[in-house]
Amino acid sequence: MVAKVVDLRSDTVTKPTEAMRAAMAGADVDDDVLGADPTAARFEAEMAALTGKEAALFVPSGTMANLVSVLAHCDVRGSEVILGDTSHIHVYENGGISTIGGVHPRTVPNNPDGTMDVDKIVAAIRNPAGALLYPTTRLICLENTHANCGGKCLSAEYTDKVGEIAKSHGLKLHIDGARIFNASVALGVPVDRLVKAADSVSVCLSKGLGAPVGSVIVGSKAFIDKAKILRKTLGGGMRQIGVLCAAAHVALRDTVGKLADDHRKAKALAEGLKKIKQFKVDSASVETNMVFFDILDPGISPDRLCQVLEQRSVLAMPASSKSMRFVLHYQISDSDVKYALTCVEKAVEELLKGSTKFEHLTNGTTKHSYGH
Repeated sequence: MVAKVVDLRSDTVTKPTEAMRAAMAGADVDDDVLGADPTAARFEAEMAALTGKEAALFVPSGTMANLVSVLAHCDVRGSEVILGDTSHIHVYENGGISTIGGVHPRTVPNNPDGTMDVDKIVAAIRNPAGALLYPTTRLICLENTHANCGGKCLSAEYTDKVGEIAKSHGLKLHIDGARIFNASVALGVPVDRLVKAADSVSVCLSKGLGAPVGSVIVGSKAFIDKAKILRKTLGGGMRQIGVLCAAAHVALRDTVGKLADDHRKAKALAEGLKKIKQFKVDSASVETNMVFFDILDPGISPDRLCQVLEQRSVLAMPASSKSMRFVLHYQISDSDVKYALTCVEKAVEELLKGSTKFEHLTNGTTKHSYGH
């Protein structure tokens, strides 16, 4: 009998449900590169409608979704994009917008709530008169929820304000909405309202929603036509993707209603961690499904804590050299949260006593895996 593992590394670790597997097995499919897969077409239409955009495109990953979107908007090499200094696009996507697209990033500091100061965004926009010397600003990117800021939600009002700035300067606005449904549930605001000001949005299907694979890009029909060509260029054109879209449809149908429970359990986890004096946890700042906490005791490192937890079948990842991140998802129960808290308490005791003997970890799940 396989022992239960409480996996808090990310919301990307969920396993497909039986309903997803059944939908995949029975999916009506055809060649999507030729535009003939009916299940993909239905799902893309569904996502376009949910986000209030004209069209949608399924892509293999969130990284490709953001890369395709940036390249579609910045189709001249030497273009510049304004984005947060801790944003996923800037930090965790291999610098693809620069290495592949020749797009220059101009960062603005992210505030703790995931926003960028509006006046700093305006100040970062290049004066066209300096085109001989400087890159040309063409795009602004936001992230909602903002992962590195603890899963914080950007309000519709803030996004509208940034959208107005973009429009008044002839720029486009892209939202990395990997966890936009978490934001929608937490704020009580429909997704289409949250992204109304955006020219494009990427939505991850394999994070909080729990589908096994994929992301979707949404925008105008003209934008998606360009994105489809870029997807093929980057090797993302796949054939019978209805198999994957069928699972994503089930995830959308069955999981959105569970996100509020994920957020509740994240709060409960944060409150429990707050009682451990070696940690600093701002439980009031937990808005969605992520819990970040600092380790105050120099005798406890995130890597060592992860190792001890793994020996107790609790998987986690460091957020930095002095902090940890736990991510909740619909396959984590209330009893899993209680068990994880008990294991953390015992792990702290063991580490402070210096009695833990670290075994060789063959799967490498906790080795410097910052930021996924």
